[in-house]
Amino acid sequence: MRTFTGRGIFTVTVKMPQKVKVGGALEREAIRLLRDVPGVIVETKTKAGDRPDAIIRVRGVTHHIEVKAQPLINAAAAQQLIAYAQHLPDPTRLVVVAHTITEDARERLAEAGIGFFDAAGAKFLDLPGLYLWTEVRTPDPTTAPKDAPGVRLAGKAGVATEALLHQPQRRWRIQELANEAKVSIGLVHRLFLRLEREGLVEAEGTGPHKARRVTQPGPLLDLWAEEMRDRGVRQLRAFRLARDPRAQAAALSRALHDAGIDHAVTGAAAAARLAPFVTAVPVTDVWVSELVDLEQAARVTKADTVSDGNNVVFRSTKDDGPLVLRERHDGTWLADTFRIYLDLRNDPRRGREQADRLREEVVGF
Repeated sequence: MRTFTGRGIFTVTVKMPQKVKVGGALEREAIRLLRDVPGVIVETKTKAGDRPDAIIRVRGVTHHIEVKAQPLINAAAAQQLIAYAQHLPDPTRLVVVAHTITEDARERLAEAGIGFFDAAGAKFLDLPGLYLWTEVRTPDPTTAPKDAPGVRLAGKAGVATEALLHQPQRRWRIQELANEAKVSIGLVHRLFLRLEREGLVEAEGTGPHKARRVTQPGPLLDLWAEEMRDRGVRQLRAFRLARDPRAQAAALSRALHDAGIDHAVTGAAAAARLAPFVTAVPVTDVWVSELVDLEQAARVTKADTVSDGNNVVFRSTKDDGPLVLRERHDGTWLADTFRIYLDLRNDPRRGREQADRLREEVVGF
């Protein structure tokens, strides 16, 4: 059951079907739900090609609606829809319907004032006199429709995407990106096909001279941050006495480097070395090579393993993705800027706020 509420005017509960087909059926379902709202009159177009697709009248106010349907709307697709909506003639408003709309996409569409419905029951529409909103859990990627893109920007494909983000103006050949990200040529080929379909890269040239260039770095970063997940993550909490928490990262990195352990500081401790806006570093997060036992990392840095009250977290993941593009700053190994941004986003300790500042002040798109 889903509850629709309209600015104190009405409340109505309707049943959503368990499965709804994308396309005309889902568009019709969205129209039907609107018609079920007391006091709302919906008129649909009479022939193909007419604009708008529907007219909503509520409390004497008329709203023109254009409806677009597609199987999957992720962060990148949402940015494209937002750009599309900006060119609609006044007073037409855009409403999108899809089988799956990811959580990031829903947030971006709502911020832009674009209405949406999906088969999971998520919905949003904000018009004068009419407000519909239902929040659902983040869609499970395994339930995505069959025609959704198959290469997710996670694991090794995520590392290759990081390399693209580092040099968005570069014209990349497949072999060059494979070498930079330490991944296979086949994976890079599939990645480029996915990103071309998303409209995030464009191909230039033909044959052995064919290269790709990022056309929309901002939406590409949004999509990567939405999909990037590490596999087989292990972590160990520890406490290490330090007079200055901001100097903790340098001391840890120096000890790990001297012990021959590949590593990279990330999160707030790394961001504090790139920009001055991070004022508190309660915990220093460090990625270490998967070949190293995390307790060994704690020992060589003279940190004590604890169950709570930690000020250090050691992590490792399959394939050492967070270490591939690491960089050294003033003698301290840091994860690359985009990995730091991602880890901040995933940090419950004000991480999303700090990630947004890092993106604004350091990344720039």
